[in-house]
Amino acid sequence: MKDSIKTIAFDGDDTLWMNEPYFQEAEKQFCELLENYLPQHSVSQELFNTEMKNLSLYGYGVKGFMLCMMETASRVSNRTASLELIDKIIANRQELLQKPIELLQGVPRTLEQLKGRFRLILATKGDLLDQERKLQRSGLEDYFDHIEIMSDKKVSDYQKLLKNLDCRPENFLMLGNSIKSDILPVLELGGYGGHIPYHVTWTYEQHEHNLKHVNFVELKSIDGILNYL
Repeated sequence: MKDSIKTIAFDGDDTLWMNEPYFQEAEKQFCELLENYLPQHSVSQELFNTEMKNLSLYGYGVKGFMLCMMETASRVSNRTASLELIDKIIANRQELLQKPIELLQGVPRTLEQLKGRFRLILATKGDLLDQERKLQRSGLEDYFDHIEIMSDKKVSDYQKLLKNLDCRPENFLMLGNSIKSDILPVLELGGYGGHIPYHVTWTYEQHEHNLKHVNFVELKSIDGILNYL
């Protein structure tokens, strides 16, 4: 890996800064609001079902999450949800957008060590405005030579990214917390992947199987990549 890598891309949410715990907190509050209609675990499952149904329409991020909460509330309540309840759901979403940006351990040090030695890329998916806001508030923007906010992270999306970067797969390393989105598509293209596990992962992004691949490395934390480069 050491001699071939020229470009290193980083995921944003739950790789550079905390994200999923905020969404889980918002989901818990949502389920509590609807517990008069269904048990909280059932509301959670209904919300996930709505998210999966609408994923191709809304994509990833807080705005799609909000629309799915509204749709789920309407369905679960059999369209009897009060305006007061809807207002609380909207307030929940606005609170989610205002959460502070908390950098994960080792992030500034790692970027500082790699800056200048490699071309550094932010390759994250989600709502454009929300991800731009997070990056700006993170204070990390100046570390990156290129910023790509992706609508999805499938093989075709990485192909487009590599083409835009004029980068060959064998010169590309992707670091992220999701095996499904950050690692597997890149390995399929012939690139390198480094998994940085996070203590909570959205159900959709979970990958249960142990991954073994010559171009794959499992890290305990983000600064562990420094031992491979």
